[in-house]
Amino acid sequence: MTEVITYLGGPIFDGERLHNGYALRVVGGAVTAIGSEDFVGREGEIVDLGGDILSPGYVDLQVNGGDGIMLNDDLSLDTLRRMGAAHRRLGATHILPTLITNTLAKTEATIAIVKEAIAAGIEGIAGLHLEGPHLSVARKGAHDAALIRPMNDGDLAMLLQAAADLPALMLTVAPENVTVDQVKALVEAGAVVSLGHTDADFATCAAYFAAGAQCATHLFNAMSQMGNREPGLVGAVLHSGTASAGLIADAVHVHPATIRAAWDAKQGPGEIFLVSDAMAPAGTDVSEFHLEGRVISREGGRLTLPDGTLAGADLDLTTAVRVMHQQVDVPLEIALRAATHVPARLMGLAEGIGSFALGKPSPLIRIKGDLSTCSVV
Repeated sequence: MTEVITYLGGPIFDGERLHNGYALRVVGGAVTAIGSEDFVGREGEIVDLGGDILSPGYVDLQVNGGDGIMLNDDLSLDTLRRMGAAHRRLGATHILPTLITNTLAKTEATIAIVKEAIAAGIEGIAGLHLEGPHLSVARKGAHDAALIRPMNDGDLAMLLQAAADLPALMLTVAPENVTVDQVKALVEAGAVVSLGHTDADFATCAAYFAAGAQCATHLFNAMSQMGNREPGLVGAVLHSGTASAGLIADAVHVHPATIRAAWDAKQGPGEIFLVSDAMAPAGTDVSEFHLEGRVISREGGRLTLPDGTLAGADLDLTTAVRVMHQQVDVPLEIALRAATHVPARLMGLAEGIGSFALGKPSPLIRIKGDLSTCSVV
């Protein structure tokens, strides 16, 4: 017998708008009706939200690890299964596992294992994000400088094939080590090219956006900053109407006042969206872990190398939404949109991911009214 559930009694966010006095009906996992409670009616099991928010699951495009493990340190189906499950418990029902700068052999192996995971239907794995190795040493952050290098013809051929084989591929690159023509080829193949870990100037970054780069990785972090005479990548992505930007909204990586200024300055239709940049501790209480043999400590909401360099984030997207709404003063529906609809559409994910679509399956999350926690329903 097909399961029928009607949700009511709390705000319902559809991916674009937050509705009060609405109900939502799900039949066999697919959304079949959304509207006023009178319009939807009461069928099947009735779930009273008690003031909690019902939303499509979060879409997180930068996830380095979770459940105590890093993708870099254990390329296996089990790792991807555990990462997907850990982030699902935190509300991110679709993620891009992210490989931090590594060797050609490990990059090839990562593409292969993610392709295998998707074929096997491992829950939550939407594609792959390769953050490096074609970055700038000057803005390497926690990346290993010894592994950073220019993109060559072999790299390009591998990535073009990956873009054909995977449902979603994001590439963080720096103009210092990737050419405009390489960017054009990757975008034409279907990859989402994001500028990051770069010291390139405004004019250079603007030229790469004009060539098709669609995004900037963790806005303000590991990139050329906005100055009075040189706007850098920060200025270029805010000025660009076509480019979007990921943001680590933990109030550690970027001050809330800085986030507010960027939010107000961003030209559209490109938009700012939320990422966790989560590392191994996500979904656990571990106090330290290792990245390629280097110790990273977790304390006070920060993850740092021994020299104090930030190494990813100790963040989930409910916390990011709360920071955006309560500290940055962004309307709640806009903050929720930045964690759902915006990243899903940037990556071209299927209908029902990041927003509701009638007749389509859509994983649902229930967010506490005070934005303290969430759970998958």
